[in-house]
Amino acid sequence: MTDTTATPDDQATPGPTPFHDLDAYIALPRLTSLALSPAGDRLAVAVSALNEDKTKYLTALWQVDPTGTTPAHRLTRGLTGESAPAFTADGDLLFVAKRPTDGVAEDDAKPAVWLLPATGGEAHQVATRPGGVDAVRTAREAATVLVTADTMPSATGLASEEQLLEARKTRCVSAILHSDYPVRFWDHDLGPAAPRLFTGDLPGRAAGVVTGQTEGSSAVDLRDLTPAAGKALIESSADLSPDGSTVVTTWSVPTGQGAVRSRLVHIDVATGEQRVLADDPDAELFEPRISPDGQLVAYLVESLSTPDEAPTVTLRVSRLDGSETRQVAADWDRWPASLVWLPDSTGLLVVADDGGRAPVFHLTLAGGVRRLTDDDAAYSGVVVAPDGRCAYALRASYAHPAEVVRLDLDLDAGAATVTALPGPVSRPELPGTLREVSTTTDDGTPVRAWLALPEGASAEAPAPLLLWIHGGPLGSWNSWSWRWCPWLLVAQGYAVLLPDPALSTGYGQEFIQRGWGEWGKAPFTDLMAITDAAEELAEIDGSRTAAMGGSFGGYMANWVAGHTDRFDAIVTHASLWALDGFGSTTDAGYFWRREMTPEMALANSPHLSVAQIVTPMLVIHGDKDYRVPIGEGLRLWYELLSSSGLPADAEGRTAHRFLYFPDENHWILTPQHAKVWYQVVTAFLAEHVLGQPAPELPEVLG
Repeated sequence: MTDTTATPDDQATPGPTPFHDLDAYIALPRLTSLALSPAGDRLAVAVSALNEDKTKYLTALWQVDPTGTTPAHRLTRGLTGESAPAFTADGDLLFVAKRPTDGVAEDDAKPAVWLLPATGGEAHQVATRPGGVDAVRTAREAATVLVTADTMPSATGLASEEQLLEARKTRCVSAILHSDYPVRFWDHDLGPAAPRLFTGDLPGRAAGVVTGQTEGSSAVDLRDLTPAAGKALIESSADLSPDGSTVVTTWSVPTGQGAVRSRLVHIDVATGEQRVLADDPDAELFEPRISPDGQLVAYLVESLSTPDEAPTVTLRVSRLDGSETRQVAADWDRWPASLVWLPDSTGLLVVADDGGRAPVFHLTLAGGVRRLTDDDAAYSGVVVAPDGRCAYALRASYAHPAEVVRLDLDLDAGAATVTALPGPVSRPELPGTLREVSTTTDDGTPVRAWLALPEGASAEAPAPLLLWIHGGPLGSWNSWSWRWCPWLLVAQGYAVLLPDPALSTGYGQEFIQRGWGEWGKAPFTDLMAITDAAEELAEIDGSRTAAMGGSFGGYMANWVAGHTDRFDAIVTHASLWALDGFGSTTDAGYFWRREMTPEMALANSPHLSVAQIVTPMLVIHGDKDYRVPIGEGLRLWYELLSSSGLPADAEGRTAHRFLYFPDENHWILTPQHAKVWYQVVTAFLAEHVLGQPAPELPEVLG
C-alpha cells in the first residue's frame, strides 16, 4: 500500500496543542459515519461538534468530494443535529432529524426522516412515526425505504398510538410491565414501545411531490412489516435488497432461562410474509448484507460461548432463500466485521482487528483472504464505489482521529493505495509521539502495546508511566478514542501504555482463549510483563507509575490493586468489583451465565482481595450504567473505606476518592462531565504519582 496523504493536517502549528486545554479538546469536531451515493459521485460524512453553550454535541452532515479536488462543504444546519445519512436511488440524501414543522413546535417534534434533494433546495420531512424514527435504509435501485421505529405494543394504528403516548406523557406515567427479558440495555430502559420495521416508497422527483410538498407532511406512507415483532428487533440489524423487494433482519428468539439469541429472517416487502433464512442454536447471527445482484446474503456468526470456550466469529454466505450455506475463509484466524459487498458480488471487503490495527481485507467467496491496507490504522464505515475500482472509509489510529480516505483498489495484487481526502476536520497537533513496545511472557506468548510518549521524554528527563487497560474484554487498543484519549495525559507529562493482553482481539483465537474464564491469570500477568518492558525504556521513570481502566479495564484495575502494590495510584471507571452478584444485575445476564460458572466468578473476583489494597484508588461510576450497574461502584467504595489496607480514619477521611455521575451511563458522554472526569483524574494522579500538593478541583464540583 502507498499512502499519498498530503494535506495541511501534516503542518505543525505553534503553541500548545488542544490536549493541553480541556476546553479546546472537547471542542474538537468528530467524524462518525459515511454514506456514498449510488452513482459514486457524492460522499456524505457526519460530523459532531460542540453546541453554542458547550453542553452537548450536535451532528451535521457534510459533503466530501470523492475525487479529492474540492474542499468539503456543509449540507445541513439543523438546530438539534442530524444522523443516519443514506442516499436514495435518485441521489437525494435522507437523514434522521428532530425539527419543527408546520403546527409542531421544536419541543414537541419527534425524530423523523428528512430528504435533502440532490438538485438543491431545502430539506423536507418525508416519513415520521408517533414515537419518532430511529434509522432509515434505502434500496440502491428502487424508491423503497426501510425505517426502524419504536411502536407501542397495543397500538392498533397511528391514532391509537398517539393516544397512548399522550396519555403516558400527560399523566406522568413511566411504569413498564415486563413479562420477558431483557428489560434494559446499556443506558436505557426497554419498553413499553419496541422497534418495528416499516417500509414505503419515496415519490419520484419528477412528480414534484418531494420538492413541492407542505413542510409538515409525510410523503411516504409507511407500512408495518413486523406487527408481531415484540422485543425481537431490539438492537437488530437489517438490510434491504437493491430492488427493494426483500428485507433480511436479525430476529431475537428466547432460548429459556432468561436468555435470547438471534437468527436471520427473510421478509417479503410486498406481502410482509416472513420465513427463517438462517438459524443456528449454538450461535448468534448478525450483520446481514444482501449482495448487489440480489442473489446472496452474507452474515456474521458468533458462537455461543461457554465457561470453557471463548466465542468465535466467522463469515457465512448463503443464497437469499437460505440454501447453499457455506463458511467463507474458514481457516482465517481473525474476526471479520463491517461487511460490504463488491459490486460484482464475487467477494466482500471486511475490517478485522489485527496486531493492534484494524485493516481492510478482501475476502473472495472461494475463501481467499488478502490484506489491502498495511498502515498503522483502524478503518471503519467502508463503502465501495459502483464501479468497484475504489472504496471510501474512515481511517483513524492513535496518531490521529477519524478522517475520510479513498482506497484505490488493486484486488488482483491484493493492495490498495490510500489517499486522505480534503475533509471537514483537520488532524490536531499531538503533544508527543507514538511507538510500539513488545515483550514475551513466561509462557512464550508475545504481547505488544502502543506507547504514547510526551515531547522531551528522555533518559535525562524520564516520564512517569500510566498503564491504561482497555475494556471489552474482547477488544483492542487500535483506534482513536475520544472517551479514552491518552494524549490528554501525555500533555500532562505522562507516558501512556496501551497494551493488548490475553482476551484481546486481533491476535488469533488461541490468544483470546488464554484468558477465557481466568481473568485474573493471563490478562494480569500479560499486563505486568508489558509494564516491566516499558519501564526498562530509558524514557520511562519506573518509580512513578499508575494504572487505570474502564469496564473490564476497571475490573482489571481493581484486580491489579489487590494483587500488587507496584503502582502509586489506580483509577477504576465503571468497574466490576464483586463477581458473585454481578451477573444477575447486568443488562444481559445470559451473557454472563455463559461466561463463567459461579466458582470461576468467585475465583476471579477482586472484592476478595480488598484487604490487600494499599494503593490510593479513584472510583468513578455513572448511575445510568446498566451494563455495570452502580451497585458495583457503591460496594467497591464502601469496602475500600471499611476493609482495604488504606481504610478511612477516625474522622472518615481516606486517600481514596469516589467521583459519581448521577446522570451518566457506562461512558461519561456530555462535554462538561467529560471535562470534569479528566480534571479529577489528572488531579488525583498529580497528587499520588507526581507528589504534588492536592490540586484545586473544578469549581463546578462545589
